[in-house]
This record gives sequence, structure tokens and C-alpha cells, in this order.
Amino acid sequence: MLWRALKTDTSRAWYVIRNTSFRDVMRTNPVEAFGAIVALLGAVAFLGYCVYIYYNYFYSRQFTRYPPPVAQALRKALYFSNHDPDPQRALKYYKQALELCDEAGLDHFSDDVMGIKIQVAAWLEKIESYHNAITVLENLLSDCKRWVEAMEKSAKEGTLPKVEPPPAPKEGEPAVSEQPRENFWAKRTRLLAKAIGISVKLANLYSDEHVLERELAHERLVWAVETSLRETQRRAKEGLKEGEGPWMSPEEIGGSLEALAHSYQEKSQYHLALPLFFQALRLCEDPCHMAILMNNIATSFAEHPLITPGDAPVHAMMEESKTWASPAEQRASYLAASQRWAQNAITHASEPQGEKRTPECDQACAVSLSNLGSVLAMLGRTGEARQKFEQAIALSKKLGFDDYAAEASARLQSLPTP
Repeated sequence: MLWRALKTDTSRAWYVIRNTSFRDVMRTNPVEAFGAIVALLGAVAFLGYCVYIYYNYFYSRQFTRYPPPVAQALRKALYFSNHDPDPQRALKYYKQALELCDEAGLDHFSDDVMGIKIQVAAWLEKIESYHNAITVLENLLSDCKRWVEAMEKSAKEGTLPKVEPPPAPKEGEPAVSEQPRENFWAKRTRLLAKAIGISVKLANLYSDEHVLERELAHERLVWAVETSLRETQRRAKEGLKEGEGPWMSPEEIGGSLEALAHSYQEKSQYHLALPLFFQALRLCEDPCHMAILMNNIATSFAEHPLITPGDAPVHAMMEESKTWASPAEQRASYLAASQRWAQNAITHASEPQGEKRTPECDQACAVSLSNLGSVLAMLGRTGEARQKFEQAIALSKKLGFDDYAAEASARLQSLPTP
């Protein structure tokens, strides 16, 4: 409607301008003339805006960094992905872009080429073609692993070729300033970090309700965590190689540890989740997220299975494990630890104020109160448990956490009647 009205007004303006002089129009019909001019200016501005948007999107750095034929294929692929959805044509142009990358001799392991494959996987996930998205990422992960393994073997054997410097400019030609060429150790760092990120993403896809391959999700998380920790230990032991650059940040490693811990929780292997949550807590600097991790530790202690003293990883942190005389004593120690960590979570979640306070603090408070109530109920302290559940319900409703309020209400109703 707006476009039709604008088109009509613009046509009228052009007709008036073409058949009469501006002075005559302003004298006889000033209001209509003014409206026609505004409509004409609006049409010009709208057209200019469309051109601006077009060039800023389709001629931005994300396209111009590729050779022109590749960039053109990518523009078409993204157009049929986002603007005029047509999966068959989008897939056609994505494939064409990758084929043109081969023809242009682009490095298969460059961020630009791998970025196209990751974009294809993201698009396939968006259109709910989850298994195809997984296939794309699994192939890319395998390629990265193979390159890293081959590079490490060559480095061990001392057969790594030297990186050739860029050719010198010919006489009379200006020198071209280039970024230093990436050596093999720098490339290894980049591909290893990329592989870890892809592996974590695959774990998310395998865990999706449309796929539900939890064992495969767990395997990808285990590989990601073990690889990131192994590389951290290697650097600490051997030092940095030339050109290696920085590795994953503590927050990134902590995120992988936490994801794996949640995977163990889903498998009811709380004794394996606990040490991972503790490691993630040591690496965490966000006070609100620390409270979330403390609550997860409390949950894992509460659900910890009865295992022969000394056999569970967390037993090394519990002096009382050396004197347990019965399963009942062992269970009581787990519940006491769970109570302490739930209380710690509530305390830490309540402390941050102002800009330091994030929604995670409110979430940690509400959930920890409910979990503390459950632990107290397991300890037979029904009155205290009832009080914590009521506090959790009131706080959850106040903060708009309806799901948490409903869960706390269900736990409250499950308590024995006094």
C-alpha cells in the first residue's frame, strides 16, 4: 500500500513537472505541488537507501575477500538462503562457490574456505536439515584432525618444510606490504581451535531433540575437552613454538569442561561430572556464573552414587572418606557437602550488585533455594525444607521464573504432611 501510494504520488509529480512550470504550479496548487515534491524526494531517498543496503551487504568484506566468481556464487547462495528462500538453488550456489574455490587454488584450510562450509552447516540447521548439517561438520572436523596429525608427525620426524617468504617485487614495481605468512605451528593452533569448536557444536547438534544421539554428543565433548587440556599442558611443558600464538582462554576451556559435566549429569554419572565442575569453577571469573557452577556441584553431590571409598575422583577432596564405616555415613557426607555448596551458591549469587549483577545471579538464587530444600528433605529436616521451597517459589514468581516456581511447588507438595 505504501509503495503504491508513493508510486502514484511520484507519477503525479513527474506529470506536473513535465507539463507545467514550477512557478505556475506553486501559484495555482501550492499544497499539491509541495506534496508531489515530498513524494519525489521520498522516492529518491528510498531508492538511495536500497542501493546503500545492497552494496553494504553484497559488496562487504565477507564477499570481496574472495575472488569475484566465488563472491558472486556466495551472493546468490545467501540470497536464496535468507532473502528469497529456495533450498535447492541455495545449495547449488554453495556447492558452486566451493568448486570455484578449488579452481582458484584457495587453501582448503583457510578461514575463508572453512567459513563457507560452516555457513552451509548453519544454513542446513536453520532449515532443520540436522543430519546434513552434522555430515558437513563431521567431514570438516575429520579434515582438520588429519591435517593436524600429519603436521605433528612431520614435526616429530623433522621433515616440516620451511615456509617460503613472499616473492620480491620486480624492478620498478612498488613493494606490496603483506601480513607475515602463517607457519605450520600457527596453522596447527588455528585448526586445532577450530576443530574443538566444531566438536562442541556437533555435540549440541547430536543432543538436539530432532537427533538425540547422546552417546555421540558425549564423545565429541570428551574429545574437545581432552584436546584443549592436552594442548594447554603441552605448551606449559614445552613452551611456545615459533608463531604459535595464544591458545584458548580460561573461560573457553571452562565452558568446554562445563558442557562435558552436564553431559555426564544427563547420563546420571554425577561422580564424573563433579571434578569437571570443580575445574570449571577454578577457571571462572564471573561471580554470577560461579554461583551457577556451585549449584551444579551441590546437585552432583546430592545425586552422587555410593562408590567404594577412594574410587571416585572427588574422594581425594573429602578427608572423611577415609573413615566411612557404612554406606549411610557416605551418603550423609555427600548430602552435607551438597548443603554447603547450595548455601555457597545462594551467598555468592546474592553478593553482586549493579553492573556486575546479571540474570544468572537471580537464576542461581532461585534454583539454589529449591535445591537446598531438596537436600534438607533428604536429610529429614522437613520443616526447614518447606521453608526453603516457599522462599524459592516466592522469589521465582517475583523474578518471572514460572518454570522454577512450578518445580519448587511440586517439590513442596511431595513433602510429607506435618
